[in-house]
Amino acid sequence: QVQLVESGGGLVQAGGSLRLSCLASGSVFLINDMGWYRQAPGKQRELVATITRRGGTNYADSVKGRFTISGDNAKNAVYLQMNSLKPEDTAVYYCNVKLTLLGDVWGQGTQVTVSS
Repeated sequence: QVQLVESGGGLVQAGGSLRLSCLASGSVFLINDMGWYRQAPGKQRELVATITRRGGTNYADSVKGRFTISGDNAKNAVYLQMNSLKPEDTAVYYCNVKLTLLGDVWGQGTQVTVSS
């Protein structure tokens, strides 16, 4: 299977920036898309951004223009650069990969807290 290790969360003031990283290991040849989701307290998990192996990207409307997703196929990594952070971006951020025929794999989550 595939294992995911996330890093880069933390506490930042509104208007600041953070960069999340996710490294995949194991049967990485099964990976199709990679992406980031987030879950705030009392809310459902929601899509933040995804990227295909060919570099096609998709963003939630709430983060367009502020967040940038990128991938490194050689390292089996996906990154999320988050700029102009807002308090409403506070959530646990989860790395996600979609595997051929085997569904989704999730990371353990990393906390992002934006203070006002």
